[in-house]
Amino acid sequence: MTSAAAATTKSIIHVAGYSSCGFYRRAASVVASLSLLFPHRLQLVQHEFTSRDEFREWLIHGTNFRERVGNTLGGGNLRASAHSSSPFCWTSNTADQSSNSADSVLEFIGGCDDALDWCRKFAQPPAPSTSTDGEANIAEMVPDGHSPSHSYDYDLLILGGGSGGLAASKEAAKLGAKVAVLDYVKPSPAGSKWGLGGTCVNVGCIPKKLMHNAALLNGNYVHDQPHYGIGVTPESIEANYGMTQDNTAATHSWDMLKQNVQNHIRGLNFKYRVDLREKEVTYLNLLGKFVDKNTIETVDKKGNVDTVTFSRCMVAVGGRPTPLNCEGGEMAISSDDIFSLDRDPGKVLCVGASYISLECAGFLRGIGKDVTVAVRSILLRGFDRECAKLIGEHMKDEGIVFREEVVPTKLEKVGEKIKVTFSNGESDEYDTVLAAIGRSGDTSKLGLENVGVAVNPKNSKISAKFEQTSVPNIYAIGDVMDGCPELTPVAIHAGKALSRRLFGGSNQAMDYRNICTTVFTPLEYGTVGYSEDEAIAEFGEESVTVYHKYFIPLEWSLSPSRGSHQGFCKAIVNKHTDKVLGLHYLGPNAGEVMQGFGTAMKLGCKFEDITETVGIHPTTAEEFTTLSITKESGEDAAASGC
Repeated sequence: MTSAAAATTKSIIHVAGYSSCGFYRRAASVVASLSLLFPHRLQLVQHEFTSRDEFREWLIHGTNFRERVGNTLGGGNLRASAHSSSPFCWTSNTADQSSNSADSVLEFIGGCDDALDWCRKFAQPPAPSTSTDGEANIAEMVPDGHSPSHSYDYDLLILGGGSGGLAASKEAAKLGAKVAVLDYVKPSPAGSKWGLGGTCVNVGCIPKKLMHNAALLNGNYVHDQPHYGIGVTPESIEANYGMTQDNTAATHSWDMLKQNVQNHIRGLNFKYRVDLREKEVTYLNLLGKFVDKNTIETVDKKGNVDTVTFSRCMVAVGGRPTPLNCEGGEMAISSDDIFSLDRDPGKVLCVGASYISLECAGFLRGIGKDVTVAVRSILLRGFDRECAKLIGEHMKDEGIVFREEVVPTKLEKVGEKIKVTFSNGESDEYDTVLAAIGRSGDTSKLGLENVGVAVNPKNSKISAKFEQTSVPNIYAIGDVMDGCPELTPVAIHAGKALSRRLFGGSNQAMDYRNICTTVFTPLEYGTVGYSEDEAIAEFGEESVTVYHKYFIPLEWSLSPSRGSHQGFCKAIVNKHTDKVLGLHYLGPNAGEVMQGFGTAMKLGCKFEDITETVGIHPTTAEEFTTLSITKESGEDAAASGC
């Protein structure tokens, strides 16, 4: 029971233990005190046994009350079924003092520490609902037939060893489930392979951020260091008439960057395998395909076939890049290949206007490559239009060429180059063509048709409600779930929340709203909540106020070539309630800036909460606390002074 629920209904908490147990007496005493303070909200029912043996006979051996509680709570609450110490605490819908009835149990709380934690939450002032729209964030699951006494190989089999699958497996194992992770990386069409950890670790967030950082370091060397006096000699000052100039571009070794990034990734792969072993999760390096709703057929790298059975299965296979669909499209690589490319990328064409395409274009340009982006329609579809436009302008200033309103129609080999013909009839030659036009669920070879799991034919992703598919004992999390934000922390949180519902007695749903994200383009973009266009469409233009500001980050202020670049932030606010609907930030360290605001958004913050917060000076995050100019006022939004 949540504290919010406790505020509106009477909670009946049962505390069972033996009389000489100090932990039992402490838990019962605290609950008794609260029941005196809140007689209309809380009632204590004590079940006191004269000895430890009598208590354990009731809990474990004779009556076996813990097992009956576990079975009552959704097919086997493993925490309850494994609890063996005094006290044993639960909530119920009745104050019946019978020590044998488990049918009325609502929630297993746990032991003394768990009971005290429950009491702390109960005594707190009512908090806003976890869901920011005021609805209870409760998952209504369909019974999946799981029983603790099943005869299958595993309580839970997870397909996919990415961030979500690994997090879910460890959480389920912690709750007492017997868990296996089945993970086998199929090579990309270009032949790239990687280890345990999924897209984020191997071909996504981690190598992307490292290469983005390489671009930032190079930019600092060229544009910032000489103006901060780093590397400046008296001779260079005299030659430039007492002024400092930008450095010429530094030489860069792609091989060194790639090798160091891959070494770091291999270290993470090893740590993940060790972590699974320490958490008692079985790792199976096998390719799987559904035979029926409780059986997977497995194939190892030598072609040996076997089967694994399970009571519950969680599909967490993620997605793969959508291939380029034109003549010669197989010559293009994808984000699955760029981070381990065994040659210098040279002159690069990035096809697509997704955040993946723009991030790759950004770091490649930042380390000195000649980069072009082919854009079919608009940049960063799904993100705020104003911010997307500012990112595009900044990237053009950085020297990235944009071919707009075109798509490749033909790729052909010309010597060592790839000649690309575009839909407007123009053509050019490149050393590397990187396609980043979207991602599809990696489900085509899972045999989902054998068990009747529904899949969206447009993107091969699995349809699910509360992560539960059309087959009740088969679940989906992360990028493979249709409609799920393709973000690593989302998969991790969803996986943990689902494991707690399946094996921990929780009913808490994953909240997919107001999730922070950052696009690591050369001008970093952090965002949470509604875009301006989305807010207007949802609430009406007359109900939305936009506060905005342009500013020059202090760290850019000494560099003449940075002077034309500006940061930007805006808050989208409900005019009637003052509630913040969305926050957007363009500037250095966007991820670090936005993370804290994400917590505020989740708690339902109002615009006044932000502007009444004392800012940390001098920082770029502080700019949000000084927002005062609205778009509708027409006033100049450029910052003045410090």
